[in-house]
Amino acid sequence: METNHAKPNTPKQAPADALTGVRIIDLGQLVAAPFATHLMADFGAEVIKVELPGKGDAMRQWGHAKYKGKGLWWPSINRNKKCITLNLRAPKGQALLKKLVVKSDVLIENFRTGIMERWGIGPEVLQKANPRLIIARITGYGQTGPYAQRAGFASVGEAMGGLRYINGYPGEIPPRMGISLGDDLAGMFAAHGIMMALYWRDALGGGRGQIIDSSIMESCFALIESAVSEYDKTGYVREPAGSGLAGIAPSNVYKSKDGKLMIIAANIDTMYQRLCEAMGRPELISDPRYSTHEARGKHKDEMDAIVGEWASRHDAKEIDRILNEVGVVCGPIYSIEDIFEDPQYKARDMIVHAQDPELGALAMPGIVPKMSVTSGQVEWPGSQQMGSHNEEIYGNLLGISQAEMDELKAEGII
Repeated sequence: METNHAKPNTPKQAPADALTGVRIIDLGQLVAAPFATHLMADFGAEVIKVELPGKGDAMRQWGHAKYKGKGLWWPSINRNKKCITLNLRAPKGQALLKKLVVKSDVLIENFRTGIMERWGIGPEVLQKANPRLIIARITGYGQTGPYAQRAGFASVGEAMGGLRYINGYPGEIPPRMGISLGDDLAGMFAAHGIMMALYWRDALGGGRGQIIDSSIMESCFALIESAVSEYDKTGYVREPAGSGLAGIAPSNVYKSKDGKLMIIAANIDTMYQRLCEAMGRPELISDPRYSTHEARGKHKDEMDAIVGEWASRHDAKEIDRILNEVGVVCGPIYSIEDIFEDPQYKARDMIVHAQDPELGALAMPGIVPKMSVTSGQVEWPGSQQMGSHNEEIYGNLLGISQAEMDELKAEGII
């Protein structure tokens, strides 16, 4: 794939990361856009993280616990990124962005719809400076439509995207996941769009950039499986089904003898038969109430009671051993403490450590997905110092003198 500044790779060198040579300007704040660029930075993209001078990204303080007064989400979601400061509200700051755009492949932002245009740096302006520029825009509802101007957070995107309605237990207030799921989904779809746009531009000969419009609401809506077609053809409205799925059995959460919560999922015929044998209940295989997928769905409560009673007579480790030995899907519900001790996570390097100058060795999630050649890497955590890469980007990349940088800093531009 051709890029604006691809680095040559000779056979004597180690394979370059998959996105080496792709330069991305990250104007995002908090979660959605930074999550998208985090995925690409892991695989070698040069991500330039832009923050407002003196204020920075609020993500620096986010997270449920602090260490030495620092938020612990920032170092992970902004790892492998180069941090600069730039005031996009000022004409001089906008001029600097245009210079940076000329030397970049991608720009991503998650401001409210119309903000970039109001500042005079909308897509038309930026793509005039660099027609090859790919621009990814993440908002609550998209760049068009009657809701385009609304502010949008993950919580409402999940609600209006249909995910909240089918979550939880019937008759209860739908809970949210303990993460910013809608933001993460919108970021993943934005990253997906960027990859396709790069491929079309470079590998397929499109030769120019395009605009990617990623909506939190639509990203959530994209995950609701067959609910659209079911409602369209039958009028069926999927409802919350608690810890399982409506009409799917056995597939639920069951409590072990030692009080642990275990997922047991044997809702296809062959696996159900293996489960019956493992439970010492072979007669259930031919019982007409449970012998088919549809029949088990109709008798879901009875099926869950049978499996639950069996699980209650065995410790969690015993359930895990018995069922996994015979090929029945089974596993415990993990806390983060459990994850840290799990041998599968360790074997696949799913907890990695990066050295932070202020926080020391810091654990964070490993790289996903695993790739056989261009495996990606975590080189450094998100910098605790705003503008830590100003000199490299403004001086080395854009050729701005130290005297001019000092002046820009004094004016609050960088």
